[in-house]
Amino acid sequence: MSAASAVEVDEDENENEKKDLAKYYKVSSEVMGFTKGKSVDGASAVLSRFDFLYPTSKTLDIKDENLKVTLDEDGDSLVVRKNQLNKKEDVLLIEHQNATTLNLVGEQVWAAALFLADFILQNHSIFKGAHVLELASGVGLTSIVAAMFAAKVTITDIDVGEILELIRRNVDRNSHLLRGEVDVKVLDFFEQTTIESVCNSMDNVTVLLAADVIYNNPLTDCFMNTVLRLMSEPPNKTLYLAMEKRYVFTLEDMDAVAPCYEYLLDRLEWLRCQNLSRVEWSIEMLASPCDQYFTYERSKHLVMWRITSRLKTL
Repeated sequence: MSAASAVEVDEDENENEKKDLAKYYKVSSEVMGFTKGKSVDGASAVLSRFDFLYPTSKTLDIKDENLKVTLDEDGDSLVVRKNQLNKKEDVLLIEHQNATTLNLVGEQVWAAALFLADFILQNHSIFKGAHVLELASGVGLTSIVAAMFAAKVTITDIDVGEILELIRRNVDRNSHLLRGEVDVKVLDFFEQTTIESVCNSMDNVTVLLAADVIYNNPLTDCFMNTVLRLMSEPPNKTLYLAMEKRYVFTLEDMDAVAPCYEYLLDRLEWLRCQNLSRVEWSIEMLASPCDQYFTYERSKHLVMWRITSRLKTL
């Protein structure tokens, strides 16, 4: 199940509301359908609001010193609502699918994308002024948050269905939040020509992002090969990889296991041993990566890895 849900609206919805969706969602608590986008299987896209809370920061020009994320009785972080305190909140409007076929899962919103967006908000100094590249962005939510701070964000995904156009629409409808330049490019982990095209136009990319891009072993192999290719080029780069461990019960193990995640761990060890004459790798899982600023159900199985490549002087 994806991280957002929505209800449909009639196709003859008031045209004035369509022209001013951002203003409408500032005052509406509804999550509404949106019939402009369609996936390749003909399903109508929906438009959802994703409320978030800004962290306290002078660099964000927020004067309220009490702005913070609070904890519930179980110690989990919660977003403080406006009816509780006068805090700085905002909204992303994201067009997406509630459900898709496997080859179009990028058209859904997944919890790992919101998890990574939380990380960006809390650690925005990392992204300020940087050129950021997101791999397999899906609907573009995480990249849009990064573009609130970065000088430039390159958003990539496969050219299937209308994923790339969907990303462009989401960037346009949230453009009032963005500080950086945004570019959308094709990148297919299975197509070397697209990888080389992105590699040749990275323009001093220093930060890479990826969220929930792994769900089978062949894809993991191609993803890690792509990471190796991109991160072996100057300048030094850091990849923040967020994903959710997905457990299945197997008769062989007689237990619930996360085979895709276990395979990722194996591939991370593989990466650590690659291009050692040129690259020094640092690969670590972040123990407590960030507080929660978006409103969603955060699973304890969400994890984040930081992968850094430092090029050696020859």
